[in-house]
Amino acid sequence: MKVLVVAEHDNQSLKSVTLSALAAALKFAPEADVLVAGCGCEAAARAAAAVKGVHEVLVADAPQLQNQLPEALAATVAAVQREGEYTHVLFVAGSIAKAAMPRAAALLDVQCISEIAEVLDAGTVRRFIYAGSILSTVKSSGQILMASVRPTAFEPVEGEQAPAAVRTVAAAAAPRAFEFVSVAAEKSDRPDLVTAKIVVSGGRGVIDDAGWQQLVQFADQIGAAVGSTRALVDAAISPSDTQVGQTGKIVAPQLYFAFGISGAIQHVAGMKDSKVIVAVNKDPEAPIFEMCDYYLEADAVETIKELSARL
Repeated sequence: MKVLVVAEHDNQSLKSVTLSALAAALKFAPEADVLVAGCGCEAAARAAAAVKGVHEVLVADAPQLQNQLPEALAATVAAVQREGEYTHVLFVAGSIAKAAMPRAAALLDVQCISEIAEVLDAGTVRRFIYAGSILSTVKSSGQILMASVRPTAFEPVEGEQAPAAVRTVAAAAAPRAFEFVSVAAEKSDRPDLVTAKIVVSGGRGVIDDAGWQQLVQFADQIGAAVGSTRALVDAAISPSDTQVGQTGKIVAPQLYFAFGISGAIQHVAGMKDSKVIVAVNKDPEAPIFEMCDYYLEADAVETIKELSARL
């Protein structure tokens, strides 16, 4: 078996979720190759080469891969798979994989499996379905198993090794119908939501902008990332990049605060792997009380204010 992991990076360093995807890859084989596709991504490639379990790093460095447009990335992945005859191709579950993996699968005429959470053998994996309420077993009968890896389900690979070989591969041509225009990104000193050890999330119980700002202030006080439910995003109270859940981000911090969150299955699907869950809600029948470790039946905003005052 030959396994290829498509790395996520910022052209300078690997994102930690790549190490989780590599951990899944090492369930299939003793070592795996890593594809670093970007522009000016030599530093990220060197970082990948030093990770334990990496056999070879393939570098596709070209302007059209600067922002990892899914069309260019998918074509590059397909070309690398054909050249290397990889039996397994793994992406990191997220926005890039959602756009690029189906395109790569179509180019290779194979099926793809999203968000695998466990590897049973070379052709059998497990993944959550129905908003995370059921763990299904999926067996692939194809010659290529292409899948995205749920990073919260696999502990990141630890340890270093003597640098693996780094080899340049050709990048696919820029797609004719698409071009990168711009990206709007806000710099923040807060931890990344997906990899944070502590997450403070708010739901309808936060009520309004004032309540949300109180929650953000509390998160900053304890050095936590900020999360929210889709209800707050739809109400334009919280930014879309804070959404946790089935249609948002999947998190698994050491500590998850759920303020004013009822516990709808769509939200729970994104945070149920958290190690310790603390819920605050004034509704005694809130479903989240059935799955949290600690709970307080109280007003969410008033509780946040009290906690902030005591820090």
